[in-house]
Amino acid sequence: MVERTVLTGARVVLPTGVAEGGRVTVEGGRIADDVRHEAPTIDLTGHWIVPGFVDLHVHGGGGASFSAGTAEEALTAIRTHRAHGTTTMVASTVTGDLDDLARQAAVLSELTEQGDLAGIHFEGPFISPHRCGAHQPELLREPHPADVRKLLDAARGAARMMTLAPELEGGLESVRLLADSGVVAAVGHTDSTYEATLAAIDAGATVATHLFNAMPSLMHRSPGPIAALLEDERVTVELINDGTHLHPAVLELAFARAGADRVAFITDAMGAAGMNDGMYPLGPMRVEVKDGVARIADGPTAGSIAGSTLTLDTAFKRAVTLDKLPVEDVVRALSANPARVLGVADRVGSLEPGKDADLVVLDASYDLAGVMRKGEWLVRPEVG
Repeated sequence: MVERTVLTGARVVLPTGVAEGGRVTVEGGRIADDVRHEAPTIDLTGHWIVPGFVDLHVHGGGGASFSAGTAEEALTAIRTHRAHGTTTMVASTVTGDLDDLARQAAVLSELTEQGDLAGIHFEGPFISPHRCGAHQPELLREPHPADVRKLLDAARGAARMMTLAPELEGGLESVRLLADSGVVAAVGHTDSTYEATLAAIDAGATVATHLFNAMPSLMHRSPGPIAALLEDERVTVELINDGTHLHPAVLELAFARAGADRVAFITDAMGAAGMNDGMYPLGPMRVEVKDGVARIADGPTAGSIAGSTLTLDTAFKRAVTLDKLPVEDVVRALSANPARVLGVADRVGSLEPGKDADLVVLDASYDLAGVMRKGEWLVRPEVG
């Protein structure tokens, strides 16, 4: 851990805007007030310093999966994404048997208690068979509150979010249960109507799981869940900015309607993130990655996109260079907004005194040059 150091000369993205030639003082693992005492200095002129990225939705990386149910695989995935700037993440599961999911939750809850994870995101099994995507259809089930409670109990307080289809029997009651339990209810993998989605939001749903994907398209006479989720100020919308899941015009539409304070970029990454093309497991399924795109290899959902191989540093660069979004808006989408959703914005998500010294250094081309987590360099910038 860096006891005390000062990073100088960079363009620093603060909650108040971009500080040209700014300074970030790190002391004891936290960002400190810049009192300008004697301290080692690192000159990062020509670079950017942004808050560490926060991923609301990630299934694995580095050839490992959170659904494997072992601490070893989970830690491999965590280390992979940390090396790409994600200093805070939840572990997302994949639809499976309830007992299997409960066993996975027991392992992941221990890693949450140790501080390696920010919690658990259950994606399925309470999702629509008509919009299951890369989830195994025969394992899907309706969101009866007793089953939802079983997973929450298995997580031992580590559950942070659950994706469900609110139109299913028990859906609204389960949304209320999640909200009352302090767990984010996310609408996703759903065949819901506009009206049913509004009812779910009124019941306490506050996140749209990978908006546009695995839900009915926006239609002029049947707006469906997309319109309801975009228009409601209570909802944060997840977007996968990998160039495969969303057309750039759709990304622009989401930012224009929801605003930069309600967008969270996610990876939805599976085990192939940070790896080469090939065959990989995703829960009980096999996934083929070709040209960086992951698809189910066989079975009734063969050919379906199976998450992504994205890392958030790539999402950052794409958003700024190709989508032409302001850097400040991209930082909100990658750090501040997901930190708020997870309830950890008092510790991470922005570069403010007292918060964890979680930060990412980018070069002038927006390529990753350094990663610090809690004052420790995970990737040390190469500077003169």
